[in-house]
Amino acid sequence: MAHERMLKSMRACFRVLAGSSEGGHVLDLDGVLASVVPAVPERSLPNSVVYESQESLVAALPELTRHYDDAGIDAWTVWTPEGDEHAVAALRDAGHKLDADPAAMTLHLSELSEPPDVDYRTGDDLLPVLASINDRAYGHDDGSFTRMLAEHPPGVGRNYVADVDGEAAACLLILPVDGDASVYWVATLPEARGRGLASRLLHRAIWDARDAGCDISTLQATKLGEPVYARLGYESHGALQMWEKRR
Repeated sequence: MAHERMLKSMRACFRVLAGSSEGGHVLDLDGVLASVVPAVPERSLPNSVVYESQESLVAALPELTRHYDDAGIDAWTVWTPEGDEHAVAALRDAGHKLDADPAAMTLHLSELSEPPDVDYRTGDDLLPVLASINDRAYGHDDGSFTRMLAEHPPGVGRNYVADVDGEAAACLLILPVDGDASVYWVATLPEARGRGLASRLLHRAIWDARDAGCDISTLQATKLGEPVYARLGYESHGALQMWEKRR
């Protein structure tokens, strides 16, 4: 059940993401949703596909390929739950390669302890700060996050920024979807790492989300991030493989 709620939140996230940059849109096929972000054609993350069944994905692959090619997208990815061997075989045959396998993680917010202190801010006006921190944290000198989030609609999700000596140093976004405080765009500037900023900021954010009525929180964790989230109480329920196709 938690896995299904996480996938529902991911579909909501990619719908928002598709409308957050110039020319972005959603391709809605039968049981398949694809975010198409021409403003960032070289990155597969904003150009993501999620699906409801392996059969629906396999049937949609030719149309997905045509649409991304016509939109000038150089890299796109399909998020595949661990164990979907039929989907994986079809993706391999279509030229996709395994790019990453983040952990699908869930935390039941009833188990959450009171958060530690952190100097933080929230607000719609902080989205450019989130984009800038992510670009710098992940070494995207091309400003891909800034391009990706340039037209993010206000009031969708809640932006959090942690400060060090009055300067923005870490960030994340909480997107509430039917009681799931789903977590995105977690990043810390290289010079501010090692202080537990992102962990404390996330603890505060999901505490606020619980107060606002959310009962779980889901996220997709990299290998480096997984132990950080585990210390907060998030539990892994398998990997989500990212099968990328790059021109």
